[in-house]
Amino acid sequence: MVNYIVKNIRIVNESKSFYGDVLLKNGRIERVGPSLSVTENVIEINGEGRVLLPGVIDDQVHFREPGLTHKATIYTEAKAAVAGGITSFMEMPNTFPPAFTQQLLEDKYYTASRNSLANYSFYMGTSNYNLEDVLLTNAKKNDVCGVKIFMGSSTGNLLVDNPLVLDKLFGGVEILIATHCEVEGIIKANIEKLRKQKAVFEPSDHPLIRNEEACFESSFMAVQLAKKHDTRLHILHISTEKELQLFSNMLPLKDKRITAEVCVHHLHFTSDDYARLGNQIKCNPAIKAPHNRQALWQGLLDDRLDVIATDHAPHTWAEKNEPYEKAYAGLPLVQHPLQLMLQYVKEGKITLERVVEKMSHAVADCFRVAERGYIREGYYADLVIADLNKPMMVEKENLLYKCGWSPLENTTFDASITHTFVNGHLVYGNGVFDESKTGMRLKFDR
Repeated sequence: MVNYIVKNIRIVNESKSFYGDVLLKNGRIERVGPSLSVTENVIEINGEGRVLLPGVIDDQVHFREPGLTHKATIYTEAKAAVAGGITSFMEMPNTFPPAFTQQLLEDKYYTASRNSLANYSFYMGTSNYNLEDVLLTNAKKNDVCGVKIFMGSSTGNLLVDNPLVLDKLFGGVEILIATHCEVEGIIKANIEKLRKQKAVFEPSDHPLIRNEEACFESSFMAVQLAKKHDTRLHILHISTEKELQLFSNMLPLKDKRITAEVCVHHLHFTSDDYARLGNQIKCNPAIKAPHNRQALWQGLLDDRLDVIATDHAPHTWAEKNEPYEKAYAGLPLVQHPLQLMLQYVKEGKITLERVVEKMSHAVADCFRVAERGYIREGYYADLVIADLNKPMMVEKENLLYKCGWSPLENTTFDASITHTFVNGHLVYGNGVFDESKTGMRLKFDR
């Protein structure tokens, strides 16, 4: 295996920023320190003027394989992720067929082992009818990131709305439960109410249909069930100011039993953007009024919101350009979340150290990911080099998503991702991919 030394670079890790060198050997971080000297044969990378960060761990993506590969595949989306500095991902079960059995779950791991350039894990899926299969996941506590429950806003038979099943899941699952929280009944009632006012809905109606109440009531139910059973609960894509009252910053993350995620699109867009982007930013839960974005930023910075993710959910351009009610919900985002957050660093909204905490350290701690998420000697060398002064415009020509579009098109970022190492392998360097090695299955210290 090729070994590397990154010299004279600004290292951002564990709330500190300092200059030094990092030696990558046999897939791991061998040494970190100033002016390292080596006798072995290594490739040197000059890091002057750049920053070295732990690889981003994205705890929520939809890569569409199997069954929906006209939109995306594990190969195409993992490649885009690596170009954006994401070295590990956790993928959702709403494929076709859904990951409702242990065999279907393992089939996804097998596909990733052959095709994913990034490290990977997959959630076990739930329905009203597969409780026994779900509980078998308890035996895989060190091999599976979590169990996903769609408590609202889902397609097919992924929606779990049977109170008895929910109670048994929260009481029986021994690993992390991740939830999508929206109350389906409230959403349907909002549709009927709005239908009396207008015949044709528009994208700007989306946050009225999937409103704050629908999110809060479902998240509240999830928190109550978790407290009842002492479940390890992680609520995904918080999108409202009201939901923030459900979460605390009184405990260190490693001691929390209930945690929360915020996604980059809820930190970036507001309902004002529907006029410009329409169905491109239609997603569930909806992007809402500006006061929610302001509150989400506050919740992120004061640690009520624990991690940043993408909820990358690609659809074809044709699927997004249907009339509002038929247009699919979801945004492709996995190629640019780090650059987006680095832009907010440039604007003074958040520090670089906090970005590293929320996109790498905290995700590793939240899920207890083994030996990743930090720049530590002995850990896997999942690393990203960024040039904070190398502008890059998002254009169709440089998108790697299979769907071929992004709501961030024509955005210019002040920073670029120049190198991404996965397990010490330089997968992406200065725009060139080395696909000779695939990523590894994530392990968890539970």
